[in-house]
Amino acid sequence: MLKNKGIAFKLISLVLLSIGLIFISIFIYSYFFSRQIIVQKIRENAFHLTQSMVYRIDGVLKSLEKIPEGLACFLEHGFYPLFVEHGFYAQKELLKILEEVVKNNPEIYGCIVAFEPYAFNKKMLYFAPYFYKKNDKVNFTYIGGENYQYFYWDWYQLPKILKRAVWSEPYYGKGGGILMSTYSVPFYRVVNGKREFWGVVAVDISLSWLQNLVSSIKVAQTGYGFLISKNGTFITHPQKKLIMNETIFSLAEERHTPYLREIGKKMIHGEKGFVPVNSIVTGKRCWLAYTPLPANGWSLGVLFPQMELMADVTKLNRHVVCLGILGLLFLSGVIILIAGTITRPLRALTSVTRKLATGDLDIEIPYLDLKDEVGELAKAFDYMKKSLKAYIKNLQETTAAKERVESELKIAADIQLSMLPRTFPPFPDRGEFDIFAIMEPAKEVGGDFYDFFFVDKDKLCFLIADVSGKGVPASLFMAILKFLLKTEALRRMPPEKILFQVNNTLCPDNEACMFATVFCAILDIKTGEVHFANAGHNPPLLWEKEGKVEFLKVNKGFVLGVMEGVAFKGESLWLKPGDMLILYTDGVTEAMNSKKELFSKERLKDVIAHLKEREVKQVVYKVREAIKLFVEDAPQSDDITMLVVKFKG
Repeated sequence: MLKNKGIAFKLISLVLLSIGLIFISIFIYSYFFSRQIIVQKIRENAFHLTQSMVYRIDGVLKSLEKIPEGLACFLEHGFYPLFVEHGFYAQKELLKILEEVVKNNPEIYGCIVAFEPYAFNKKMLYFAPYFYKKNDKVNFTYIGGENYQYFYWDWYQLPKILKRAVWSEPYYGKGGGILMSTYSVPFYRVVNGKREFWGVVAVDISLSWLQNLVSSIKVAQTGYGFLISKNGTFITHPQKKLIMNETIFSLAEERHTPYLREIGKKMIHGEKGFVPVNSIVTGKRCWLAYTPLPANGWSLGVLFPQMELMADVTKLNRHVVCLGILGLLFLSGVIILIAGTITRPLRALTSVTRKLATGDLDIEIPYLDLKDEVGELAKAFDYMKKSLKAYIKNLQETTAAKERVESELKIAADIQLSMLPRTFPPFPDRGEFDIFAIMEPAKEVGGDFYDFFFVDKDKLCFLIADVSGKGVPASLFMAILKFLLKTEALRRMPPEKILFQVNNTLCPDNEACMFATVFCAILDIKTGEVHFANAGHNPPLLWEKEGKVEFLKVNKGFVLGVMEGVAFKGESLWLKPGDMLILYTDGVTEAMNSKKELFSKERLKDVIAHLKEREVKQVVYKVREAIKLFVEDAPQSDDITMLVVKFKG
């Protein structure tokens, strides 16, 4: 009978799993292979589209370049001999030619021949006849004067220096509205057998046709084309506000997209590419194909929307997944029917297991009489049930005790933290100083603490302390010590007297021999004078406004709570506006990494000396970050407490 067969014969469900894995593998392979083919086709089409558009644009630009190049050739070989023999007649011929160039070429807005100073006429510093279109008429003027010394402008200087024709960056013509670019060609004359620079022929070309041509690029529903100049400025784009107002680099900075900056660098350097980007217009994922214009070094980009172009593949894969799921469901039904009689004992044991999991440990375990693996499993469940009864009883007692302890420690930690000032800035109406502090206990509760408060309207008392030991005893001693220190300080005594009185109060009843180190100071926020006393605590760091960082040379002093009658020495220093005092406990300098190395006072001083940020909150966080980087994964061995006071004056 099936009941006496081994459990291996009942694992028909493995067939379903195997078929499912095979289907998933085939689907994944088919999806990525088909996607790769389509992406390759899109890449090829993108290349053909961009190249076709580049050829069209370049063809127009090349034809326009021929006009000033032909004029330059005429000026060198035809006009110069005529100019030498018939100066006035040559001038008239030149003006007539310029007028015809502007009149007969719709794309040309203006044309100018600009001569070197005194080159056309020894008495004329400026000679630059300029014909241009305005209100559908050709107008004429001479440019040049004190307000417009044309021979210093880029359109004149660049072809002169580079000795070749140059396209200018796009710009809006006078009066706005017309986007133009200037193509400048140098021309020369031969004097005493030497070829010397004579001037520049330049044509102002309207780019309206170029904008219309690039705007006509449509890919699927949201794909588009755009054009940038050699400096990355948008010449054409569906978002009109970007044209001549933004560069591809400013857009990358504004949208925090470093990859767009890298693409921009490649585009202005004349490279070709096909890369994934997010559309500026829709924000959706696209492919960007870009290629340069050989004529002037501008770059054309075309965006191909991924989701729209991959829609058919996505739809096909969705259908394949649905068919696969239906097939798996059908196979599941068949296998369930076959395995029903085999898995009935397992289902019964599963039901028993669920009831065991809910805590019903008195339920009867079925199938204990079977001789196969199910019978062995039933006996194991029966043994587990009996063991659980004993274990749960023991665990309940242990858990109850542990929860009481943890609850008490949590309450103690909350109470301890609530005793410390945690609102920053604590005195928003006082601009004479700034203060910030943190305390991170090594255990649930700790022995470090800090405090600050006004003892009168101009005297700020601030202190930091480190109680011996850790955990609950240290936290209790800390609470008592904090209360005593504040009580004595509010009596307006100097720091050395505060420490003296608190020490005498602690010693008589200190049967546990607890002690603490304390650095106590009072700042006069009007003058910057700091009166302080030290009870065995680490010397603070003074960070002067000029950048100098030094440990204060303070009297070491004796710890509190050990011996009555100990006298503490009062000391003073004067803070200048911008100076900072950095107080800390030994949990900072003695933070230890996995190699048993200490963070050390020298490393603390070096970290602060290299900080550029001089806000108290940032100083504390930067030091804490440096400690974390130093110790890495090593556990925190001591409480970490820091307090920083900045005198503003």
